[in-house]
Amino acid sequence: MNETLAKYLPELAVAPVFELIVANRVHLKIVNERQTRHGDYRKGHSGKHEITVNGSLNKYRFLITLIHEIAHLVAFEKYGRLIKPHGNEWKYTFQQLMIPYIRPEFFPNHLLPLLARHFRNPSASSDTDTTLSLALKQFDAPNDRYYIFEIPYGSVFRIKNGKVFKKIAVRTKRFECIEISSGRTYLFNPNAEVEVLSS
Repeated sequence: MNETLAKYLPELAVAPVFELIVANRVHLKIVNERQTRHGDYRKGHSGKHEITVNGSLNKYRFLITLIHEIAHLVAFEKYGRLIKPHGNEWKYTFQQLMIPYIRPEFFPNHLLPLLARHFRNPSASSDTDTTLSLALKQFDAPNDRYYIFEIPYGSVFRIKNGKVFKKIAVRTKRFECIEISSGRTYLFNPNAEVEVLSS
């Protein structure tokens, strides 16, 4: 397991993360990229704790995602299954599990203040924190995707499910875009990743 983890995590995070996995009896599955989420946790019918994480994530995002999912397991075990998945109990648990990793042994120095700020009140996805998401993106393998806030107005783009849109305006913090096939207007978070077709 340590050899496998070493492919996906920062080097010095492998041993402590392995201890967390063993202590919480996690069955970890690393999967091909899914379109909708970086990872998930569920308690299987057998009572086994199953966590899946996308293998395509860079090592820093992989670490955050794995701790995020372990926090679900720990929060449900400690506070019961009726808590909100991303409620206060989970936030507190995620903070406590993540704090030991917000150090230069695990993350580049320029990410540490962004992580410290994010984990004062962690959200359901680090992707909704535009500054942190953009900083983490620099460690991704090169691809043809852009954040929607980076592309010019009038650009035509495709999202992961294949739908095509045109960026037309900004509304408060989100971007207004028209779906080409239906003419309906949708709002996108600034750091939604899209494939630009024309600009």
